[in-house]
Amino acid sequence: MAKSRSVVELTTRYDLGGVDKIRSICLSPHSDSQTLVYLGTFSGSLLLLSLDTSTNIVARLGTVSLSASPVESIFVLGQERGKVLALCNGYLFVVDSLLSQPAKKLGGLLKGINVVARRVSGSESSSTDLLLPYEVSGETSSSKKFLQMLGGGSRVSDVKGKDSRREGVRQGHYVFAVAIGERMLLIELQCGEEDGKGDAFVVLKEILGIGGIKTLVWLDDYVVAGTVKGYSLISCVTGQSGVIFTLPDVSGPPLLKLLCKEWKVLLLVDNVGVVVDTNGQPIGGSLVFRRRPDSVGELSFYLVTVGDGKMEIHQKKSGACVQSVSFGPEGCGPSVLAVDEAGDGNLLAVTTMSKVIFYRRVPYEEQIKDLLRKKRYREAISLVEELDSEGEISKEMLSFLHAQIGYLLLFDLRFEEAVNQFLKSESMEPSEVFPFIMRDPNRWSLQVPRNRYWGLHPPPAPLEDVVDNGLMAIQRAIFLRKAGMDTPVDEEFSSNPPSRADLLESAIINMTRYLEVSREKDISHPVREGIDTLLMLLYRALNRVEDMENLASSVNNCVVEELETLLNESEHLRTLAFLYASKGMSAKALAIWRLFAKNYSSGLWQDSDDLVPYLHENELIRLSGKEAAAAEAARILEEPCDPELALQHLSWISDINPLFAIQVLTSDKRTEELLPEKVIQAIDPQKVEIIQRYFQWLIEDRDYNDPQLHTSYALSLSKSALECVEVQNGNQETDAGGREAHDCNVGSISLFESDVRERLQTFLQSSDLYDPEEILNLIEGSELWLEKAILYRRIGQETVVLQILALKLEDCAAAEQYCVEIGRPDAFMQLLDMYLDPQNGKEPMFKAAVRLLHNHGESLDPLQVLEKLSPDMPLKLASDTILRMLRARVHHHRQGQIVHNVSRALDVDSRLARLEERSRHVQINDESLCDSCFARLGTKLFAMYPDDTIVCYKCYRRLGESKSVTGRDFKRDVLIKPGWLVNR
Repeated sequence: MAKSRSVVELTTRYDLGGVDKIRSICLSPHSDSQTLVYLGTFSGSLLLLSLDTSTNIVARLGTVSLSASPVESIFVLGQERGKVLALCNGYLFVVDSLLSQPAKKLGGLLKGINVVARRVSGSESSSTDLLLPYEVSGETSSSKKFLQMLGGGSRVSDVKGKDSRREGVRQGHYVFAVAIGERMLLIELQCGEEDGKGDAFVVLKEILGIGGIKTLVWLDDYVVAGTVKGYSLISCVTGQSGVIFTLPDVSGPPLLKLLCKEWKVLLLVDNVGVVVDTNGQPIGGSLVFRRRPDSVGELSFYLVTVGDGKMEIHQKKSGACVQSVSFGPEGCGPSVLAVDEAGDGNLLAVTTMSKVIFYRRVPYEEQIKDLLRKKRYREAISLVEELDSEGEISKEMLSFLHAQIGYLLLFDLRFEEAVNQFLKSESMEPSEVFPFIMRDPNRWSLQVPRNRYWGLHPPPAPLEDVVDNGLMAIQRAIFLRKAGMDTPVDEEFSSNPPSRADLLESAIINMTRYLEVSREKDISHPVREGIDTLLMLLYRALNRVEDMENLASSVNNCVVEELETLLNESEHLRTLAFLYASKGMSAKALAIWRLFAKNYSSGLWQDSDDLVPYLHENELIRLSGKEAAAAEAARILEEPCDPELALQHLSWISDINPLFAIQVLTSDKRTEELLPEKVIQAIDPQKVEIIQRYFQWLIEDRDYNDPQLHTSYALSLSKSALECVEVQNGNQETDAGGREAHDCNVGSISLFESDVRERLQTFLQSSDLYDPEEILNLIEGSELWLEKAILYRRIGQETVVLQILALKLEDCAAAEQYCVEIGRPDAFMQLLDMYLDPQNGKEPMFKAAVRLLHNHGESLDPLQVLEKLSPDMPLKLASDTILRMLRARVHHHRQGQIVHNVSRALDVDSRLARLEERSRHVQINDESLCDSCFARLGTKLFAMYPDDTIVCYKCYRRLGESKSVTGRDFKRDVLIKPGWLVNR
């Protein structure tokens, strides 16, 4: 059986005394502190009581007699009208609200009434206005036609009243449905003055064919009627009806209850309740009560049932009973329930045959407090969530309750549930949990708010103390329970007490979870410092090294002074190094990483087989311990920092991995450049590749134009190239088996994709700032022939370049291309001479000579070629080439003659055209005018322009010889006539 909680509490009782028995009851608020209670008796009297809610005193104000039959139902028609409507002996009676005058009976059609119900309009619905005229169908009854003939709504009354459409009557407020035999009338009650004159009613509609109605509820445009056979839904607009469901053969009478908060209707079948909407469709599941109720009421989001001397309060959604109250002995007779629905909805009245018992709903704060004191946390949380879903509490109060419940759960050692409640609280500040992690006083003591809760929990204390006190409380409760005392204690803890270590770990884990979420909130900087610092302490307590390092290496607000000693003592040096780096304390961070690398390298620390994860260019790679230390140090030095600091740590970083050293030297993030002279001094001269890579970056990326730097880079590359040649030659001598020669960089980390000779050749060709003679002095006696060729070309020794290309390298294409670049025919003759007479005992290179003659023989003088040809050269090799040269020579000669003759012809034609143009005649007479000033030319001097315009000599002097009167400038816009074109 579920535990009960106090939803309502007894306010007062009132005994009628005598033999008068209560049949019906209705509550009406009169003021903030006074509620009027109307009681209908079996003897036909209507009693008025007054309840003072501030003093809980009940006073009897008046009585009026209606009839000798029981008063079945009572309706209060609004405080402003001061009227009460009662159903008694089949008639409706209207009486003033204070029962000071005799009751008025509404006669006419309203007799033999079984049941009456007021129309209620939903908060978001629009009810049909029944007062509007409607069309009468052919099946309309004779009585309805008669009522309609009387006008609109068919007024029938024993007292003449005002027009039904008068102002001040709100549609549905005084509209009722009355069941009379086999028909149901929809009427509007019109209340007049307080003396009772002018009270009238209007029949709005008559619906036939429904008999035996025992109970009614009218919501919007539909009436739910309960009969002995079942429940029906009737439309007040069309008059059509339909069966919702039928009752079993053996069942109690029907019972309906309007649920005003949801605008739904509760239908009862014995002890089972079904909730339907305005269309009669069931909503949700069935509600099962313990017994069939005599009456049902709605109290906030609870359902209240009374019967057999007991009142039970059920949750509206699940039907679970949360409180049971006895107000009379079993078999005390039928009971009636009334709720102050027109007021604050907190007052509840239950009647026995002669008594009225008043209850008031306990404020939800008190209900929650009571549950929390009894450690019924789940019920308290459920109640809070239900209050929130029903809109009964504000967001501020909801946050307060979540925080309050969280504190109690925390001190009850239920840490996960406590933090869940903390996270639901929007008003709880993260600094409130600081005292649980660090003892007061501390740096953030003033940041902890002094929020006032309900005083149900002790003041905050460190988690160790909370766990110790909680375990002591559990032991004490177990001892008291064994002694026979009922004490609230967690059943799980009492049956299986947890260990202190497990509880403390759970507390730290969940407190960590709360701080992690709190980091995302918009809070002040001091509180952020506290969150990150305490979060680091909690990670340390849990030995979550990866989380510690992630927090320290990211953007954080940790206070270094609070952590460095503790991290040193616990040897979390990596975390401390990350923390130093994030706070800009680069020197301390680098010192730690250097210590790491030194200890790993010297063997003081054993480098674990598990590689350390390292994020490089958004890619996660794994490195050994010392490599990871060097990588982190390089990452720090890549950022803006003191150049001296970078030079100080560059050496040991390069010892571990040259790539990291290059990252430091070539970083684009640095604001203050490193001086090349100091960099070279800081790097070990043996680390040639680092120096070369640094030089390359300065020259190619930074555009350094220092000749000395370029010369140094070239000399360094030349030395490396010489060493590689020596190594390769030595390998070839020792490895006569024919295997490939070893690379000179084997065994080390290469910083370049290409080999050193390729880099040297590329640089020698691209740079103009180095000293070629100094490089030549270094490589003069080596086999670097291509490099020598590039250098000799720089200093202009063409013959030496051709000798190297043609004789040493035997690169005919390069040699010929070089001759093309020289652009002189003697260069080809010089190359041919070298091919035919290599000297130094070398055989003539006839094929190369033939290639040269074949490709460039047209540019050579055949006589000189014949003179150069060696007598030893086979005639078969040279005959075709020489013949081609001779033919080409003759062809060029004849082609030149053709061009010469054509040019002479064009010249003659142009001269002739010019002569014809100059010898043109123009005829001038007395009528001829100047095209500029329009003066008669007569015998004056005149000039004619190429566009045939004629001007006088005066205008000619003014215009000039190149610009005519038309504005055309013949120097810029040349005029060409068809006769001037040469057609050959």
